Amino acid sequence: MKKNIKLVLGASAAALIALSLGAAPASAHVPKSVRGNVVLTAHLTELNGSGASGSAFAVVRGETIRAIGIRARGLTPDAPHAQHIHYGEQAMNECPTLALDSNGDGRLNTVEGVPAYGPVVVSLNTSGDTTPASFLDVSRFPVSKNGSYNYLRTNIRFTAVAGTGYPGAEGLGTAAQIAEAIRDGEGVVVIHGNDYDGNGTYNLSDPEGASELNPTLPAEATDPVACGVLH
Repeated sequence: MKKNIKLVLGASAAALIALSLGAAPASAHVPKSVRGNVVLTAHLTELNGSGASGSAFAVVRGETIRAIGIRARGLTPDAPHAQHIHYGEQAMNECPTLALDSNGDGRLNTVEGVPAYGPVVVSLNTSGDTTPASFLDVSRFPVSKNGSYNYLRTNIRFTAVAGTGYPGAEGLGTAAQIAEAIRDGEGVVVIHGNDYDGNGTYNLSDPEGASELNPTLPAEATDPVACGVLH
């Protein structure tokens, strides 16, 4: 039985993006209300041959992300895309390469990328809880209309991530320590969701099978497709 996961991005979020990002790339235009804080930007490049790309900015003050914006394109059309900020004390805090494909199947799954980008520290969803506990709630992440989306969210608090069950999350320290690492340029934005066979859905019955993170989700829904370091 095929599993088709869809989500519609709220009009209010789209309006915020239009107002704050305008026609400029997300990495080049920061909302005026959050200027004067630590501003980080990322250039997103493809993983797993997805053809995805984009840009991101994050404005961080203390233990709060005052605003974070992402513009992504080249994604699976009209499908949800989980996205997160990753960081790990033991990670390289960079984007992975296929050299981390430990099982030799020719693609990187999310866990294989953890040595490079680290565990999830923030879930960049459209509503509700943004802690790592929400990292697999696919229904609350943005949808790529015709393969692209603009995303903006404000006032996200960092939290300690130990005990969340995400691979590599133990021992990451306090929220303040995680926030400091992100301000220092060690945060990595990763977007997930790759319809490998181009049939328009994420399917458990496709050759990639179930996600290594949750057997009820297709691997297509959780495999990483774009990545960039927040400098």
